[in-house]
Amino acid sequence: MPDLHELEEDGQLPDPLSETSLSPVPGLIHRYPDRVVLLVSNRCPVYCRFCMRKRHVGAGNTPPSRDALDKALRYIAATPAIRDVILSGGDPLMLDDASLRHILSHLRAISHVKIIRIGTRIPVTLPERVTAELCNLLKQFHPIYVNTHFNHPDEITPKSAKACDQLADAGIPLGNQTVLLRGVNDNVETMKYLMTGLLEIRVRPYYIHQMDLVRGTAHFRTPISKGLEIIRALRGHVSGMAVPHYVIDLPDGKGKVPILPDTVERSGDTIYLMNYQGEKIAYRDITTPPS
Repeated sequence: MPDLHELEEDGQLPDPLSETSLSPVPGLIHRYPDRVVLLVSNRCPVYCRFCMRKRHVGAGNTPPSRDALDKALRYIAATPAIRDVILSGGDPLMLDDASLRHILSHLRAISHVKIIRIGTRIPVTLPERVTAELCNLLKQFHPIYVNTHFNHPDEITPKSAKACDQLADAGIPLGNQTVLLRGVNDNVETMKYLMTGLLEIRVRPYYIHQMDLVRGTAHFRTPISKGLEIIRALRGHVSGMAVPHYVIDLPDGKGKVPILPDTVERSGDTIYLMNYQGEKIAYRDITTPPS
């Protein structure tokens, strides 16, 4: 539900991960050398209040044009270092099957693209979209991986479990990325139930994300100490398969960094993290949640 806190000026940014500056062509984000994010849809069944791309909501409801998509595909084809393409949006599975086939077949025609991933919340927000026809389509383009997005154990319902079962039966490995949300899932018991429940429906916990510094989402932020507390409580108390990585997606497109208990360098409300390029990046924490 919308909240008046979203209107507060909190020092956060519309695009804190600098996705716009990392887009060599419209609709394509090239942050890491060997992988790109291809934005193929700008629609979702449900618009999450904490979305990292809130800036796009309300900016139009049509999918990217064929010309924009062709430019992105030409960029991928002309860049041999790219071996992993992540379809994102919006939600890629909001596209019809014919549009998905068009994109997947063109990606599979590029010899250096080895892995295709789909980031989707459809199993949670519109599980009816996962049909036998969709699964038969996706299995034609293996290896395909799906990362979905359960944030609370209440989202594991008979319908969402069935959607995940259908995808898994099609040979698609499933991972989950959870956002740590104040007042929603920022306690140990909730996360235990969520992570172990995901394994029961054949979804491997992958990430717990610290909230991105997106304008209008500060009221969802928790101190980093809360995420570390949760990871510490999961380790050894649930199956190792149920323990995700706790990560921060650093500002300015510096990449994701995993955080482990007792490994954080801190000075006041600033912590310092080393990214994949060996850079030490300052990240502003909060010592207490916003009121």
